[in-house]
Amino acid sequence: MPKMKSSRTLAKRIKVTGSGKIKRHHAYMGHFAPNKTRKQKHHLRKAALVSKADMKKISQMIDFNNK
Repeated sequence: MPKMKSSRTLAKRIKVTGSGKIKRHHAYMGHFAPNKTRKQKHHLRKAALVSKADMKKISQMIDFNNK
Protein backbone atom coordinates (compact mmCIF):
# COMPACT_ATOMS: atom_id res chain seq x y z
CA MET A 1 0.00 0.00 0.00
CA PRO A 2 1.39 3.47 -0.84
CA LYS A 3 2.25 5.99 1.82
CA MET A 4 -0.33 8.56 2.82
CA LYS A 5 0.42 12.04 1.51
CA SER A 6 0.15 15.00 3.83
CA SER A 7 -1.88 18.02 2.78
CA ARG A 8 0.90 20.28 1.51
CA THR A 9 -1.31 23.38 1.48
CA LEU A 10 -2.07 22.91 5.17
CA ALA A 11 1.53 22.02 6.05
CA LYS A 12 2.70 25.36 4.65
CA ARG A 13 0.18 27.30 6.77
CA ILE A 14 0.87 25.79 10.20
CA LYS A 15 3.81 25.04 12.45
CA VAL A 16 4.15 22.37 15.14
CA THR A 17 5.53 23.55 18.48
CA GLY A 18 8.05 21.61 20.54
CA SER A 19 5.31 20.30 22.82
CA GLY A 20 3.27 19.06 19.85
CA LYS A 21 0.68 21.82 19.68
CA ILE A 22 -0.20 23.32 16.31
CA LYS A 23 0.18 27.06 15.65
CA ARG A 24 -1.94 28.82 13.05
CA HIS A 25 -2.60 32.32 11.79
CA HIS A 26 -5.80 34.26 12.33
CA ALA A 27 -8.27 34.85 9.54
CA TYR A 28 -9.71 38.24 8.47
CA MET A 29 -6.37 39.88 7.72
CA GLY A 30 -6.30 39.39 3.96
CA HIS A 31 -7.97 42.64 2.96
CA PHE A 32 -10.33 45.37 4.20
CA ALA A 33 -7.72 46.31 6.80
CA PRO A 34 -8.70 50.02 6.97
CA ASN A 35 -12.17 49.05 8.17
CA LYS A 36 -10.78 47.22 11.19
CA THR A 37 -9.76 48.93 14.41
CA ARG A 38 -6.11 49.15 15.42
CA LYS A 39 -6.81 46.85 18.37
CA GLN A 40 -8.45 44.24 16.15
CA LYS A 41 -5.53 44.23 13.70
CA HIS A 42 -3.05 44.04 16.57
CA HIS A 43 -4.72 40.93 17.99
CA LEU A 44 -5.13 39.26 14.60
CA ARG A 45 -1.39 39.61 13.89
CA LYS A 46 -0.45 37.17 16.63
CA ALA A 47 -0.46 33.44 15.98
CA ALA A 48 -3.00 31.21 17.71
CA LEU A 49 -3.12 27.56 18.69
CA VAL A 50 -5.47 25.10 17.04
CA SER A 51 -8.37 24.11 19.30
CA LYS A 52 -8.56 20.65 20.84
CA ALA A 53 -11.66 19.89 18.78
CA ASP A 54 -9.72 20.32 15.52
CA MET A 55 -6.42 18.75 16.60
CA LYS A 56 -7.28 15.20 15.52
CA LYS A 57 -8.54 16.27 12.09
CA ILE A 58 -5.57 18.51 11.37
CA SER A 59 -2.94 16.12 12.68
CA GLN A 60 -4.26 13.46 10.29
CA MET A 61 -3.82 15.89 7.40
CA ILE A 62 -0.17 16.65 8.14
CA ASP A 63 2.94 14.59 8.70
CA PHE A 64 4.56 15.33 12.06
CA ASN A 65 7.95 14.08 10.85
CA ASN A 66 8.35 17.17 8.65
CA LYS A 67 8.21 20.04 11.14
